[in-house]
Amino acid sequence: MKITTSDRKKFRVKNKLKKVAKSNRFRLCVSRSTKNISAQVIDDKNKKTLFSASSVQKDIKSLNVKNKSDLSKAVAERLATIAKEKKITKVYFDRGIYKYHGRVKIFAEVLRKNGMDF
Repeated sequence: MKITTSDRKKFRVKNKLKKVAKSNRFRLCVSRSTKNISAQVIDDKNKKTLFSASSVQKDIKSLNVKNKSDLSKAVAERLATIAKEKKITKVYFDRGIYKYHGRVKIFAEVLRKNGMDF
């Protein structure tokens, strides 16, 4: 059975994250589509999602953002404010199969500016 390119990318990233997962940090998982972006903070020890933010939510959708990079900035700011309320600053960044480029990079940089540490 031949492994697809996306499966190979997932496997490579997951193996790198397994080394970090043993620490007392939560996982910040990012997923994007052609129009939207979403992220969630996950507690891997208890296997629960703590909180999430998405461009589909009403408060972010009501901003009427013109382009996708501004949309990812808005989602990152929303996620950072929720994290500050819950007193979470240290996470590890799970970019999934996406390159650290474009909207994913903008998303990460905005989170760092707002106090997240990864």
